[in-house]
Amino acid sequence: MSGIVAWFWNERFWLPHNVTWADLKNTEDATFPQAEDLLLAVPLSFCLLLLRLLFERFIARPCAAGLKIQTNGPQKAQHNAILDKHPDEKRLEGLSKQLDWDVRTIQRWFRQRRNQEKPSTLARFCESMWRFTFYLYLFAYGLRFLKKTPWLWNTKECWYNYPNQPLTADLHYYYMVELSFYLSLLFSQFTDMRRKDFLVMLLHHLTSIFLLTFSYVNNMVRAGTLLMFLHDGVDVFMEAAKMANYAKCQTLCNILFAVFALLFISSRLGLFPVWILNSTLFESWEIVGPFPSWGMAGKWNPLHVSKDDRSDMETSSDEDPGPPANQKPHSCATNGTNNKTHQANGYAPCTEDHH
Repeated sequence: MSGIVAWFWNERFWLPHNVTWADLKNTEDATFPQAEDLLLAVPLSFCLLLLRLLFERFIARPCAAGLKIQTNGPQKAQHNAILDKHPDEKRLEGLSKQLDWDVRTIQRWFRQRRNQEKPSTLARFCESMWRFTFYLYLFAYGLRFLKKTPWLWNTKECWYNYPNQPLTADLHYYYMVELSFYLSLLFSQFTDMRRKDFLVMLLHHLTSIFLLTFSYVNNMVRAGTLLMFLHDGVDVFMEAAKMANYAKCQTLCNILFAVFALLFISSRLGLFPVWILNSTLFESWEIVGPFPSWGMAGKWNPLHVSKDDRSDMETSSDEDPGPPANQKPHSCATNGTNNKTHQANGYAPCTEDHH
Protein backbone atom coordinates (compact mmCIF):
# COMPACT_ATOMS: atom_id res chain seq x y z
CA MET A 1 0.00 0.00 0.00
CA SER A 2 2.81 2.39 0.86
CA GLY A 3 4.32 1.70 -2.57
CA ILE A 4 1.06 2.74 -4.29
CA VAL A 5 0.90 5.94 -2.22
CA ALA A 6 4.52 6.75 -3.03
CA TRP A 7 3.88 6.12 -6.72
CA PHE A 8 0.78 8.36 -6.73
CA TRP A 9 2.53 11.25 -5.00
CA ASN A 10 5.64 11.00 -7.14
CA GLU A 11 7.35 14.39 -6.93
CA ARG A 12 8.58 14.21 -10.49
CA PHE A 13 4.98 14.17 -11.69
CA TRP A 14 3.45 16.78 -9.40
CA LEU A 15 6.26 19.28 -8.92
CA PRO A 16 8.83 21.12 -11.04
CA HIS A 17 12.41 19.89 -11.20
CA ASN A 18 14.44 20.23 -7.97
CA VAL A 19 11.32 20.79 -5.83
CA THR A 20 10.16 18.21 -3.27
CA TRP A 21 7.13 17.83 -0.99
CA ALA A 22 9.40 18.68 1.93
CA ASP A 23 9.82 22.16 0.45
CA LEU A 24 6.04 22.68 0.69
CA LYS A 25 5.56 21.65 4.31
CA ASN A 26 3.92 24.21 6.56
CA THR A 27 6.24 26.25 8.74
CA GLU A 28 5.80 28.97 11.33
CA ASP A 29 6.46 31.57 8.66
CA ALA A 30 4.44 30.19 5.74
CA THR A 31 1.48 27.92 4.99
CA PHE A 32 1.17 25.89 1.79
CA PRO A 33 -1.69 23.82 0.34
CA GLN A 34 -1.81 20.30 1.79
CA ALA A 35 -3.78 17.42 0.26
CA GLU A 36 -5.51 16.68 3.57
CA ASP A 37 -6.99 20.19 3.54
CA LEU A 38 -9.39 19.00 0.86
CA LEU A 39 -11.16 16.69 3.32
CA LEU A 40 -12.69 19.78 4.90
CA ALA A 41 -14.78 20.31 1.76
CA VAL A 42 -16.81 17.11 2.33
CA PRO A 43 -18.54 18.13 5.60
CA LEU A 44 -18.82 21.68 4.28
CA SER A 45 -20.70 20.40 1.23
CA PHE A 46 -23.29 18.73 3.48
CA CYS A 47 -23.59 21.98 5.42
CA LEU A 48 -24.32 23.73 2.12
CA LEU A 49 -27.01 21.15 1.32
CA LEU A 50 -28.65 21.92 4.65
CA LEU A 51 -28.26 25.65 4.05
CA ARG A 52 -29.90 25.21 0.65
CA LEU A 53 -32.94 23.53 2.22
CA LEU A 54 -33.31 26.37 4.72
CA PHE A 55 -32.78 29.01 2.02
CA GLU A 56 -35.40 27.48 -0.27
CA ARG A 57 -37.90 27.07 2.57
CA PHE A 58 -37.64 30.47 4.23
CA ILE A 59 -36.37 32.78 1.47
CA ALA A 60 -36.94 31.39 -2.03
CA ARG A 61 -40.48 30.10 -1.46
CA PRO A 62 -41.77 33.42 -0.03
CA CYS A 63 -40.17 35.22 -2.98
CA ALA A 64 -41.89 32.80 -5.37
CA ALA A 65 -45.21 33.39 -3.63
CA GLY A 66 -44.73 37.14 -4.03
CA LEU A 67 -44.15 36.60 -7.75
CA LYS A 68 -47.27 34.38 -7.92
CA ILE A 69 -45.35 31.34 -9.12
CA GLN A 70 -47.60 28.29 -9.01
CA THR A 71 -46.81 25.63 -6.46
CA ASN A 72 -48.35 22.69 -8.32
CA GLY A 73 -46.33 20.53 -10.65
CA PRO A 74 -47.40 18.85 -13.88
CA GLN A 75 -50.76 17.08 -13.77
CA LYS A 76 -50.50 13.42 -12.81
CA ALA A 77 -51.99 10.84 -15.12
CA GLN A 78 -54.79 8.81 -13.61
CA HIS A 79 -54.01 5.16 -12.99
CA ASN A 80 -55.07 2.96 -15.86
CA ALA A 81 -54.26 -0.76 -15.67
CA ILE A 82 -54.52 -1.27 -19.43
CA LEU A 83 -52.31 1.62 -20.46
CA ASP A 84 -49.76 0.78 -17.75
CA LYS A 85 -49.10 -2.47 -19.60
CA HIS A 86 -48.38 -0.71 -22.90
CA PRO A 87 -45.91 2.13 -22.22
CA ASP A 88 -44.53 2.01 -25.75
CA GLU A 89 -47.60 3.64 -27.32
CA LYS A 90 -47.37 1.25 -30.30
CA ARG A 91 -50.92 -0.08 -30.11
CA LEU A 92 -52.83 3.20 -30.08
CA GLU A 93 -55.63 2.08 -32.39
CA GLY A 94 -56.19 -1.16 -30.48
CA LEU A 95 -56.08 0.64 -27.14
CA SER A 96 -58.51 3.25 -28.47
CA LYS A 97 -61.10 0.57 -29.25
CA GLN A 98 -60.45 -1.31 -26.02
CA LEU A 99 -60.89 1.77 -23.81
CA ASP A 100 -63.38 3.64 -26.00
CA TRP A 101 -61.01 6.62 -25.97
CA ASP A 102 -59.86 8.53 -29.01
CA VAL A 103 -56.18 8.33 -29.98
CA ARG A 104 -55.57 11.95 -28.96
CA THR A 105 -56.74 11.27 -25.41
CA ILE A 106 -54.47 8.24 -25.12
CA GLN A 107 -51.51 10.27 -26.35
CA ARG A 108 -52.34 12.95 -23.77
CA TRP A 109 -52.38 10.30 -21.03
CA PHE A 110 -48.92 9.04 -22.02
CA ARG A 111 -47.63 12.62 -22.16
CA GLN A 112 -48.99 13.37 -18.71
CA ARG A 113 -47.36 10.24 -17.31
CA ARG A 114 -43.99 11.23 -18.81
CA ASN A 115 -44.24 14.75 -17.42
CA GLN A 116 -45.58 13.96 -13.96
CA GLU A 117 -42.09 13.27 -12.60
CA LYS A 118 -40.77 16.66 -13.65
CA PRO A 119 -40.11 19.18 -10.87
CA SER A 120 -42.65 21.93 -10.43
CA THR A 121 -42.01 25.50 -11.51
CA LEU A 122 -41.73 26.44 -7.84
CA ALA A 123 -39.00 23.82 -7.21
CA ARG A 124 -37.04 24.98 -10.24
CA PHE A 125 -37.36 28.63 -9.25
CA CYS A 126 -36.10 27.88 -5.73
CA GLU A 127 -33.14 25.92 -7.10
CA SER A 128 -32.21 28.71 -9.51
CA MET A 129 -32.53 31.34 -6.79
CA TRP A 130 -30.17 29.33 -4.57
CA ARG A 131 -27.61 29.01 -7.36
CA PHE A 132 -28.02 32.67 -8.31
CA THR A 133 -27.42 33.74 -4.72
CA PHE A 134 -24.39 31.52 -4.26
CA TYR A 135 -22.79 32.40 -7.61
CA LEU A 136 -23.31 36.07 -6.78
CA TYR A 137 -21.68 35.59 -3.39
CA LEU A 138 -18.71 33.72 -4.90
CA PHE A 139 -18.26 36.37 -7.57
CA ALA A 140 -18.48 39.23 -5.06
CA TYR A 141 -16.01 37.52 -2.72
CA GLY A 142 -13.65 36.77 -5.62
CA LEU A 143 -13.79 40.40 -6.77
CA ARG A 144 -13.11 41.67 -3.25
CA PHE A 145 -10.20 39.26 -2.82
CA LEU A 146 -8.61 39.37 -6.26
CA LYS A 147 -8.59 43.13 -6.72
CA LYS A 148 -5.91 43.25 -4.00
CA THR A 149 -3.74 40.56 -5.59
CA PRO A 150 -0.98 41.21 -8.15
CA TRP A 151 -1.89 38.22 -10.36
CA LEU A 152 -5.27 39.69 -11.33
CA TRP A 153 -3.45 42.50 -13.14
CA ASN A 154 -0.36 40.57 -14.22
CA THR A 155 -0.90 36.84 -14.76
CA LYS A 156 2.86 36.19 -14.72
CA GLU A 157 2.61 36.65 -10.96
CA CYS A 158 0.89 33.24 -10.91
CA TRP A 159 4.25 31.64 -11.72
CA TYR A 160 6.94 33.75 -10.11
CA ASN A 161 8.54 31.69 -7.31
CA TYR A 162 6.20 28.79 -8.11
CA PRO A 163 5.44 26.49 -6.29
CA ASN A 164 6.85 28.20 -3.17
CA GLN A 165 3.90 30.59 -2.94
CA PRO A 166 2.34 30.82 0.54
CA LEU A 167 -1.35 30.07 0.93
CA THR A 168 -3.25 32.97 2.49
CA ALA A 169 -6.38 32.54 4.60
CA ASP A 170 -8.54 34.33 2.00
CA LEU A 171 -7.28 32.12 -0.80
CA HIS A 172 -7.83 28.96 1.25
CA TYR A 173 -11.38 30.04 2.12
CA TYR A 174 -12.17 30.86 -1.53
CA TYR A 175 -11.04 27.44 -2.69
CA MET A 176 -12.78 25.48 0.07
CA VAL A 177 -16.13 27.23 -0.47
CA GLU A 178 -15.97 26.75 -4.24
CA LEU A 179 -15.03 23.09 -3.94
CA SER A 180 -17.73 22.50 -1.30
CA PHE A 181 -20.33 24.10 -3.56
CA TYR A 182 -19.50 21.80 -6.47
CA LEU A 183 -19.52 18.77 -4.19
CA SER A 184 -22.97 19.79 -2.97
CA LEU A 185 -24.16 20.12 -6.59
CA LEU A 186 -22.76 16.65 -7.30
CA PHE A 187 -24.53 15.09 -4.30
CA SER A 188 -27.81 16.89 -4.98
CA GLN A 189 -27.96 15.44 -8.49
CA PHE A 190 -28.81 12.09 -6.92
CA THR A 191 -31.52 13.49 -4.63
CA ASP A 192 -33.18 16.05 -6.93
CA MET A 193 -35.49 15.15 -9.79
CA ARG A 194 -33.49 13.41 -12.52
CA ARG A 195 -33.24 15.60 -15.62
CA LYS A 196 -32.43 14.92 -19.22
CA ASP A 197 -28.93 16.45 -18.97
CA PHE A 198 -28.04 14.38 -15.89
CA LEU A 199 -24.95 12.75 -17.41
CA VAL A 200 -23.70 16.01 -18.96
CA MET A 201 -23.93 17.89 -15.67
CA LEU A 202 -22.46 14.93 -13.77
CA LEU A 203 -19.43 15.04 -16.06
CA HIS A 204 -19.18 18.80 -15.63
CA HIS A 205 -19.30 18.64 -11.81
CA LEU A 206 -16.70 15.85 -11.75
CA THR A 207 -14.44 17.86 -14.07
CA SER A 208 -14.82 20.97 -11.91
CA ILE A 209 -14.03 19.03 -8.74
CA PHE A 210 -11.01 17.42 -10.39
CA LEU A 211 -9.62 20.77 -11.57
CA LEU A 212 -10.13 22.39 -8.17
CA THR A 213 -8.53 19.46 -6.37
CA PHE A 214 -5.67 19.12 -8.83
CA SER A 215 -4.79 22.82 -8.85
CA TYR A 216 -4.92 22.99 -5.05
CA VAL A 217 -2.64 19.99 -4.49
CA ASN A 218 0.16 21.29 -6.74
CA ASN A 219 -0.40 24.91 -5.62
CA MET A 220 -1.67 26.32 -8.90
CA VAL A 221 -4.25 28.18 -6.84
CA ARG A 222 -3.47 31.62 -8.20
CA ALA A 223 -4.42 30.61 -11.74
CA GLY A 224 -7.32 28.62 -10.26
CA THR A 225 -8.84 31.69 -8.62
CA LEU A 226 -8.85 33.53 -11.94
CA LEU A 227 -10.75 30.68 -13.59
CA MET A 228 -13.27 30.51 -10.73
CA PHE A 229 -13.82 34.27 -10.81
CA LEU A 230 -14.34 34.32 -14.59
CA HIS A 231 -16.95 31.54 -14.56
CA ASP A 232 -18.95 32.50 -11.48
CA GLY A 233 -19.70 36.02 -12.68
CA VAL A 234 -21.20 34.82 -15.97
CA ASP A 235 -23.38 32.14 -14.37
CA VAL A 236 -25.13 34.77 -12.23
CA PHE A 237 -26.94 35.98 -15.35
CA MET A 238 -27.90 32.47 -16.46
CA GLU A 239 -29.63 31.73 -13.17
CA ALA A 240 -31.26 35.17 -13.15
CA ALA A 241 -32.64 34.53 -16.64
CA LYS A 242 -34.12 31.21 -15.52
CA MET A 243 -35.74 32.87 -12.50
CA ALA A 244 -37.32 35.50 -14.77
CA ASN A 245 -38.53 32.73 -17.07
CA TYR A 246 -40.26 30.87 -14.21
CA ALA A 247 -41.82 34.13 -13.02
CA LYS A 248 -43.17 34.68 -16.57
CA CYS A 249 -41.25 37.96 -16.96
CA GLN A 250 -40.42 37.17 -20.56
CA THR A 251 -38.96 40.55 -21.51
CA LEU A 252 -36.62 40.51 -18.51
CA CYS A 253 -35.74 36.88 -19.25
CA ASN A 254 -34.79 37.75 -22.84
CA ILE A 255 -32.63 40.68 -21.72
CA LEU A 256 -30.84 38.64 -19.06
CA PHE A 257 -30.28 35.72 -21.40
CA ALA A 258 -28.89 38.07 -24.06
CA VAL A 259 -26.49 39.53 -21.48
CA PHE A 260 -25.54 36.00 -20.44
CA ALA A 261 -24.92 34.96 -24.06
CA LEU A 262 -22.68 37.99 -24.68
CA LEU A 263 -20.72 37.43 -21.47
CA PHE A 264 -20.48 33.70 -22.11
CA ILE A 265 -19.04 34.16 -25.59
CA SER A 266 -16.66 36.95 -24.58
CA SER A 267 -15.43 35.18 -21.44
CA ARG A 268 -15.23 31.54 -22.55
CA LEU A 269 -14.08 32.21 -26.09
CA GLY A 270 -12.22 35.47 -25.49
CA LEU A 271 -10.90 36.11 -21.98
CA PHE A 272 -10.41 32.45 -21.11
CA PRO A 273 -7.96 31.55 -23.91
CA VAL A 274 -6.28 34.99 -24.05
CA TRP A 275 -6.01 35.61 -20.31
CA ILE A 276 -5.97 32.27 -18.45
CA LEU A 277 -5.07 29.57 -20.97
CA ASN A 278 -2.26 31.72 -22.33
CA SER A 279 -0.87 32.04 -18.80
CA THR A 280 -1.14 28.35 -17.87
CA LEU A 281 0.35 27.14 -21.17
CA PHE A 282 2.89 29.76 -22.23
CA GLU A 283 3.77 32.08 -19.36
CA SER A 284 4.22 29.13 -16.99
CA TRP A 285 6.46 27.41 -19.57
CA GLU A 286 8.57 30.55 -19.87
CA ILE A 287 8.92 31.13 -16.09
CA VAL A 288 8.75 27.64 -14.52
CA GLY A 289 9.31 25.23 -17.37
CA PRO A 290 7.29 22.12 -18.25
CA PHE A 291 6.64 19.20 -15.89
CA PRO A 292 4.06 16.35 -16.11
CA SER A 293 1.26 17.79 -13.96
CA TRP A 294 1.66 21.14 -15.72
CA GLY A 295 0.90 19.40 -19.02
CA MET A 296 -2.19 17.72 -17.54
CA ALA A 297 -3.48 21.05 -16.22
CA GLY A 298 -3.14 22.58 -19.67
CA LYS A 299 -5.08 19.73 -21.30
CA TRP A 300 -7.92 19.69 -18.74
CA ASN A 301 -8.51 23.43 -18.55
CA PRO A 302 -10.39 23.71 -21.88
CA LEU A 303 -12.89 21.09 -20.67
CA HIS A 304 -14.17 23.60 -18.16
CA VAL A 305 -15.14 26.24 -20.71
CA SER A 306 -18.90 25.60 -20.43
CA LYS A 307 -20.96 24.89 -17.37
CA ASP A 308 -24.37 26.42 -17.92
CA ASP A 309 -27.48 24.33 -17.24
CA ARG A 310 -30.05 24.96 -19.92
CA SER A 311 -32.27 21.96 -19.29
CA ASP A 312 -34.60 24.03 -17.12
CA MET A 313 -35.25 26.67 -19.76
CA GLU A 314 -37.66 24.55 -21.73
CA THR A 315 -41.31 25.45 -21.25
CA SER A 316 -43.14 24.15 -24.27
CA SER A 317 -41.41 21.04 -25.58
CA ASP A 318 -43.98 18.75 -24.00
CA GLU A 319 -47.01 20.96 -24.27
CA ASP A 320 -50.21 19.49 -25.56
CA PRO A 321 -50.87 21.08 -28.96
CA GLY A 322 -54.55 20.23 -28.72
CA PRO A 323 -56.63 17.86 -30.84
CA PRO A 324 -56.33 17.92 -34.63
CA ALA A 325 -58.79 20.09 -36.48
CA ASN A 326 -60.46 17.11 -38.16
CA GLN A 327 -60.84 15.08 -34.97
CA LYS A 328 -63.67 15.48 -32.51
CA PRO A 329 -62.44 15.27 -28.92
CA HIS A 330 -64.28 13.10 -26.42
CA SER A 331 -65.86 14.76 -23.46
CA CYS A 332 -64.15 14.83 -20.09
CA ALA A 333 -66.77 12.54 -18.70
CA THR A 334 -66.01 9.78 -21.15
CA ASN A 335 -62.27 9.93 -21.61
CA GLY A 336 -61.35 9.74 -17.95
CA THR A 337 -59.30 12.92 -17.76
CA ASN A 338 -59.66 15.60 -15.14
CA ASN A 339 -61.08 18.86 -16.48
CA LYS A 340 -59.30 20.88 -13.79
CA THR A 341 -56.00 20.87 -15.56
CA HIS A 342 -53.64 23.81 -15.59
CA GLN A 343 -52.90 25.62 -18.81
CA ALA A 344 -49.72 27.07 -17.28
CA ASN A 345 -48.24 23.60 -16.97
CA GLY A 346 -48.67 22.90 -20.64
CA TYR A 347 -51.89 20.84 -20.49
CA ALA A 348 -54.86 22.35 -22.27
CA PRO A 349 -58.07 21.77 -20.31
CA CYS A 350 -60.44 19.26 -21.76
CA THR A 351 -63.66 20.91 -22.95
CA GLU A 352 -67.05 19.69 -24.05
CA ASP A 353 -67.95 19.81 -27.73
CA HIS A 354 -70.94 22.10 -28.22
CA HIS A 355 -71.24 21.91 -32.00
